[in-house]
Amino acid sequence: MIIEAILLTIITAATPLVIASVGELVTERSGVLNLGVEGMMIMGAVCAFAAAQLSGSPFVGILAGIVSGAAFSLLFGFLTLTLVANQVATGLALTILGLGISGMLGESFVGIPGVKLQPIAIPLLSDIPFVGPLLFHQDIVFYLSIALVVGVNWFLFKSRAGLKLRAIGDSHSSAHALGISVIRTRYLAVMFGGACAGLAGAQLSLVYTPQWVENMSAGRGWIALALVVFASWRPWRVLAGGYLFGAVSIGQLHAQAFGIGLPSQFLSALPYVATIVVLIIISHNRRTTLINTPASLGKPFVPDR
Repeated sequence: MIIEAILLTIITAATPLVIASVGELVTERSGVLNLGVEGMMIMGAVCAFAAAQLSGSPFVGILAGIVSGAAFSLLFGFLTLTLVANQVATGLALTILGLGISGMLGESFVGIPGVKLQPIAIPLLSDIPFVGPLLFHQDIVFYLSIALVVGVNWFLFKSRAGLKLRAIGDSHSSAHALGISVIRTRYLAVMFGGACAGLAGAQLSLVYTPQWVENMSAGRGWIALALVVFASWRPWRVLAGGYLFGAVSIGQLHAQAFGIGLPSQFLSALPYVATIVVLIIISHNRRTTLINTPASLGKPFVPDR
């Protein structure tokens, strides 16, 4: 069925957006704005592809992607949390650095067939017509993306540690006065965001397109950043927004395949046009945005001041 095939591709396209967005959501909830998601994603993609290719195991590739994303985020954390560098400038530099290093590391892997991560069929459930192939015959990264949304939602709004993290994001000075370790918590949040971005990159090179192509993240890191704002820093809204943007991305590909009389360049730009339109719509409701935005987002914190 063509509808089933389209939905399957939408799920595959939306998964990296959801994972990267959930990671960045946790980072921003702690009051840190990391614009280096694109750089961490592309590093996760190249490291995952290389590790899977050299080991022959896609699971080793996934682990390599997660570790590389977390390690790359530590550089951002050291510069912004320890040295108190500007978060916006550092995040942009991280993206540029990631794109450059990934191109250098992946040069020898261009054109080599990748090791594809195979889907997992859940017994009995995967045999259900239509629903089974969509929800119960997917790769492990898809299931991890759903688990991340559920887990992060519980962590932020049901756990004591999540309450502390949100308190830091809303007022790091007050949280510090109450004895909460602001810097340590933010380091952990930044590393979690980096690990998620690395996992999202691994999905790109092991599932979405099992090969290495330079700049294959293609702006998805920036869409993930927009998704966090679109979702008003709520995990379940990130899930819905991820699939909305995934549908737009896949829709433009099918529109080109069906020969719709629009320039291919315009259709290719649709996901990014949709991102801009959504941000414009959100900006009109300033009250809701201000209520949900962590008050300390992007602001540096120095304990002895």
